[in-house]
Formats: sequence, structure tokens, C-alpha cells
Amino acid sequence: MSPNPGTSAPATRHVIVMGVSGSGKTTIAEGVTEQTGWAFAEADEFHPKANITKMEAGTALTDEDRWPWLGALGAWMQQKSAEGTSTVITCSALKRTYRDVLRSGLDSLDFIHLDGPAEVIRERMGGRKGHFMPPELLQSQLDTLEALDADESGVFLDIRRTPEQVIDEAVAWLKH
Repeated sequence: MSPNPGTSAPATRHVIVMGVSGSGKTTIAEGVTEQTGWAFAEADEFHPKANITKMEAGTALTDEDRWPWLGALGAWMQQKSAEGTSTVITCSALKRTYRDVLRSGLDSLDFIHLDGPAEVIRERMGGRKGHFMPPELLQSQLDTLEALDADESGVFLDIRRTPEQVIDEAVAWLKH
């Protein structure tokens, strides 16, 4: 990547593949990572054990549960940025306030919002094996989800398309 004007630090990009659980974040983020060569992180791996235990028990997380998790994700992106490395992260990023925490300390942050009908997502969640997020919590995520605001850099992509199509659309958008 080319250096930023007036600095010796390389330019970096940071993107969050966002959406409710079951929308395909990991599949799409891994595909974007393959095509861009950027560093990848699965946000679920940053959750403290207490959060995972709550979700496994069918209890929705509160904002208080999420703040340390979001802070850890933001710190990881800031560290990678300081190293000159661009990143792709999967993260539900359900609320504007969560996205603001993630954006803190970065020059910019782009969002790829995976969107689709609840029935499609519910069906996908029912077919997953070994994930701690039960389908019963989908409605709480849908109720919490706030669409990207006009001043947030992002794109909405339809999850009813094939993963390959969504990945290609995401990468094309990132090249804009």
C-alpha cells in the first residue's frame, strides 16, 4: 500500500462485515480476506467467557456486556493500523453507538452490512453446528439492529445472493 501523504506510515483500511447472527458474516469476511490479503479477525473470539455463557443460556447481551468486547476489537484494529496492516473483522455492530466505539482511534472504518429476511437467517441459524448463539436470540438482535446512518461509510448487501456474489460485490465496493 502507498504511504499516507506527509507521513511514513502506510495507508490502511479497516472493514467490518456486520449483521445479525446467521447473516453469513464469517463466510463473507473470509472471502473478502482471501481477495484482499488483509488480516482477519472473528469478533466472537474476542468475547469474554461470561458473554459466551450468557448467550449459550439464551440470554441476550446488554450494552454493559458489549463495551469491553467492542473496546478489544477497536484496540486490535488500532494495533494492526499502527503496524501498517489493513483488517477485516466480523462483528454484529448492531447499534450506531457500538460502531462509534469500533471507529474510535481509526482514520476510517467501512461497514459491509449483510441484510436479508429474518426467515432466511432463522433457517441458516437452524442448520449451524457448534455455534453458541441460539436461534431464539435472533429476534433480540433484529430488534436492536440500527441501520447504517448516511454519514457512515458502508454498503448493504443482500444475503439471498450466493456467497461468491456477495464477496465479489463487497470487494468491488471496497475498491470504490
